[in-house]
Amino acid sequence: MLLILVFPPTYFSKSTLADGVEFVFWNLPLGRATAVVCKLKTITKNSNQMKQNGSVIIPTMRYKDAPAAIEWLCNAFGFEKHLVVPGENETIAHAQLNFGSAMIMLGSENDDEYGKFVKTPKDLNGINTQTPYILVEEIDDHYSRAIAAGARIVLDIKDEDYGGRGYSCQDPEGHIWNFGSYNPWT
Repeated sequence: MLLILVFPPTYFSKSTLADGVEFVFWNLPLGRATAVVCKLKTITKNSNQMKQNGSVIIPTMRYKDAPAAIEWLCNAFGFEKHLVVPGENETIAHAQLNFGSAMIMLGSENDDEYGKFVKTPKDLNGINTQTPYILVEEIDDHYSRAIAAGARIVLDIKDEDYGGRGYSCQDPEGHIWNFGSYNPWT
């Protein structure tokens, strides 16, 4: 399957991700646009990739300052950059960050067709309408790392009645993140 996505111009490059997906970026002659050509693998409910990751649900978020958010999320929580597509005016058109075998996707806030339906917590007076839960084996070390990076703890770390240990915090733009050692898959 081949998918073409159009983004603002930034650069020309070709890269192959760890799972063999190819991305090619180039400037299109029709104005100021960059295309991303992706050779996609089809994921079925019985595919090896789905079995390996446990889930194909990937949370998506918008940030007012996505470049700063990406750096903060990597520093504070231990995410790793999988793919970052810069946009115009120091924005992020699309980013994928990994945490082990899990992933989140994010981009800069904008008023495009999708952006009309997605707001940041700052736009909603600090309210979050969804929050991800991320499984962490060394939860106490993760908690300390998040505090050292400036995460605002909203629910302190504690042992849960249903098993595991966890905490909830806010990033600098107000997104709430839940981290815990409780594994609902086991």
